[in-house]
This record gives sequence, structure tokens and C-alpha cells, in this order.
Amino acid sequence: MLHFIETLFVALCGGVLFHFLHIPLAWMLGPLTAIMIWKSVLKRVVYWPVGLRNAGLIVLGCLLGGSFTLATGLQIFKQLPTMLLATATTVLFSLLVGCITCRQTGVSLASSVLGSIPGGLTQMAVLGEEIADTDITVITFMQTFRLLSAIFIVPFVVIHGLAKHSGDMAYAGTAGAGGIPPAEITWVWALFLGVALVSIWVAQRVHLPTPFLLGPLLGSAILVLAGLQAPRVPGYLIVAAQICIGAYLGLTMRFESLSDWKRILPYTLGGSVAIVFFALAIGYLLTCLHPLKLADAFLSTAPGGIAEMGLTAVLVKADLSLVTAYQMFRLLFILFVVPPVLKWWLGSVSRKTGTVIRKNAGSP
Repeated sequence: MLHFIETLFVALCGGVLFHFLHIPLAWMLGPLTAIMIWKSVLKRVVYWPVGLRNAGLIVLGCLLGGSFTLATGLQIFKQLPTMLLATATTVLFSLLVGCITCRQTGVSLASSVLGSIPGGLTQMAVLGEEIADTDITVITFMQTFRLLSAIFIVPFVVIHGLAKHSGDMAYAGTAGAGGIPPAEITWVWALFLGVALVSIWVAQRVHLPTPFLLGPLLGSAILVLAGLQAPRVPGYLIVAAQICIGAYLGLTMRFESLSDWKRILPYTLGGSVAIVFFALAIGYLLTCLHPLKLADAFLSTAPGGIAEMGLTAVLVKADLSLVTAYQMFRLLFILFVVPPVLKWWLGSVSRKTGTVIRKNAGSP
């Protein structure tokens, strides 16, 4: 309990500091940075229950799912070929970045490729256990800095660049649908929360990635598309969700296990930044193909994750449902299509160099 109270205090201090410094996503990035420094530099013991992280994901899932409408659903359906093209192009560019990192640092090809693809730290680490000639520590290190680069750079570019010029700015505390009579708010909240909990159970049963986010997201979207109006998510609940997620991310950042990080770090950061701005270029091409604002298109293609890009979309009044759809499509594509392709490709490379793909994780 004492470690949790200390961690909570540090997280709140980080959020307040970033808020007064006007840093984008202050209540997520502030706790993340403060706890990461508190743990790694000051060597303090920190503790943050995973249940609080999951609660934050449920709030964001309901917020994102509640933004869907039938009109946006039809728009998303029309853009499915573009989603596939944007996702495949981003993955190919990530593979190129991984090959360059391998050539310049001496890290194995499998490790550098898995560390460069924007598919999630946990998923890429698990995939690395099934492929020979991989270093899980290197993959974790590269994925960590790739994630940090994306969630720091993308909101800054969108809020202080793209959205600032278009005039689309909002306060994060007022996001969500409104207009529900006060007498109906209680049962509507109960219905959406009940569906969210059932959706989490279903998502876990079918092994969806991040079920505490995608479950409520899909459940809320189904209710909205069925004709119900999503309740307005209070600002304090969105702030609390950001703190819960940011504090847990700061807790999971580990750099001390990598001895040669100074050699890998420059190429990791350079590659991460290159992927972010490549996504910006892809976003610009989307605006040429579809009637989209550049901020919407960039948030749709940026490699920062559904939760982070969705929160940024709330801040700048972007098309939240479109951003969520693009991000979810890329996540599912990378998790279900990319792994078998990578196994086949890395397997062919490994056979040429005398190594093989492991049949099962952990096998010799």
C-alpha cells in the first residue's frame, strides 16, 4: 500500500507538471515520465495494480466506441482498401528500418525487425520467443523507445502543428456524446457498462489483443450503431483513465537489462522518428484520395496505439471513429497477418545462415 501511495503521488506530480507545461496528453505522459524516472534513475520501488490500467482502458474503449455512427461506418467500409494499403506500406517501411538497424548495429535481423514493427511490445516479444536468433531484451528496448517516440511526437505535431493551423482544438474533459435527458443517464450508463463487461469476456474468449480496450470499444460501437446514444464521458473520468494507463506504462519501462544500449539507441530513435514521419506522408496521401483533414489522416496512420491516438483525436476534435477504425485495422493486421509472414521470411533467411525457426516457444 505504501509503494502504491508513493507511486500515485509521483504520477499525480508528473501529470500536474506536464499540464502546466502544456505538453500534449499531459495526464498520460506526465505519470509515465515521472514514474519511469522515479524507478530507473532514483531506484525507488514502484507499484501500480494492473486492474487500474484495465479500468482506464475500459473508459477509453467506451469513449472510442461511442463515437461510431452509421454514416462513419459506411465511410470506413469504403476506405477498407486504403486501410490495407496504408497498413501494408507502413509495415514494409518498418521492415526496411529494421534491416538498416541490423546492418548498422550488428543486432540480429530478427531482433531488429521485431523491434521496429509497430505491433505492440508484448506481442512482438512473444513472437520473438518463437523465432531463432532473437534477443528479447533488444526487442523490448527497441519497442519501448518506438512507443515513447510515437506518443510524444505525434500529439505534439498534431496539436501544435496540424490542428493549430486548422483551428480544431477542444478540451479533453468534455469528449463524448451528449444530449441524453438526466432521468435516462443512469440506465444508459448501466447498459453500456454491462455490455462493456460482457464484451471483455467475449474478447478474452476469442483471444482478441488488449481485450479491456477492444471489448468495450466494439460493444459500445454495436450499441450506437443499433440506435442508442452513448452517454457523455465526464472529463475527470478521462483524466483518471489517462493517469491509470500512463502510470502502468511507466512501471513497465525497463532499460537496465541492456548493456550495449548506447550503441543501439541512436538507430532506434532515428528509425522510430522516421516511421512516424513516414506515417505523416501516408496520411497526406490519404487526404488526396479521400476528403480527410490532415490531422485525421495522420492520427489514423500514426504508429502510436489506439488509446494514445484516440485521446489525441479527442483533444483536437478529429474524426474519432475514423481514427479508431484505422488504428484497430492496423493492430489486427499486424497481430494476425504479419507474424506468419515474418516467420516464413525470417525462416528462409535463417536457413541460409544455418539457424532455424523454433517449433515452439522455449524449445531448444
